[in-house]
Amino acid sequence: MAHFYLIGTLEGAAIGHVVALEGAEARHAAAVSRVRAGEKLAVGDGRGTVATGAVESATPSEVLLRVERLERTPAPAREILLVQALAKGDRDELAIQAATELGVDRIVPWQAERSVSRWSADKAERGRERWATIVREAVKQSMRPWLPEVAPLAQRADVAALASAHAVLVLEPTAETSFAAAVETAAGRPLALVVGPEGGVSAAELAAFAAAGAVAVRLGPEVLRTSTAGPAALAALGVLTGRWS
Repeated sequence: MAHFYLIGTLEGAAIGHVVALEGAEARHAAAVSRVRAGEKLAVGDGRGTVATGAVESATPSEVLLRVERLERTPAPAREILLVQALAKGDRDELAIQAATELGVDRIVPWQAERSVSRWSADKAERGRERWATIVREAVKQSMRPWLPEVAPLAQRADVAALASAHAVLVLEPTAETSFAAAVETAAGRPLALVVGPEGGVSAAELAAFAAAGAVAVRLGPEVLRTSTAGPAALAALGVLTGRWS
């Protein structure tokens, strides 16, 4: 099985059923990946269900797959959310791509005070759609059963408000509290990781987040790039929360 594609829904699918890839996914499978009848593929609906089976027919408009196996993976009991500050170049995009591969459940783009990149009102939705496309491709590459949501662009107050339902951990190299200690203290609560831009999280932002109940945490002795910090924290959480057990 060499490829994984996303399908609209697998609700009601069963062994022996035929499911169809259509649109861009079918075009990519048939025209780019050169999928042919008899090959084994996996398709997922991004909601926890993955079907595998043999291709019965493949055209750029439709690829038909007969289901031989179905796997249903429940959503994680403890949500892990990444608040990623907008960053220059493609550093924010690199961060969300790796974060998706490492198991993040939801992504919030954040217009931080020190963000060099700015999403103006007319650009915000295009930016969110761009991130959603990157996340979708990363899900297919990593063969994840769940497709993370990309939320609308957040401002400082939106990030602070997350503390009402999440243990918010702000990654800050100068913080006194260790990342591992903060995760242990969170005791099973949903987690929100906040990553600043190239210049870091400003003093005003740190104060606002702390006032809302967020905790500044030190991930390790190194100062990581904005493209690296979130994925590094997620990898650590894979072990600390038992997701990788």
